Amino acid sequence: MKVPRDVNASELIKLLIKCGYSVIRQTGSHIRLSKTVEEYEHSITIPNHKPLKIGIFQAIAKDVCTVNNMDLAEFYLQF
Repeated sequence: MKVPRDVNASELIKLLIKCGYSVIRQTGSHIRLSKTVEEYEHSITIPNHKPLKIGIFQAIAKDVCTVNNMDLAEFYLQF
């Protein structure tokens, strides 16, 4: 599966909000989102860049998919 190359932070944040995450705070150009999964709180920080660097996007996608038991290819198809 090919990784999307031109994903903006705002697009990613909109998708994560649909997945149940909520924006906690913003410090400078970094936005913190959080979601309660089973018994613990999963938090993730997203840099507010246009576009996101590939490595950062892949790390965020893998983390979110692992915690939420989602397929990585299915996550990529939403962009």
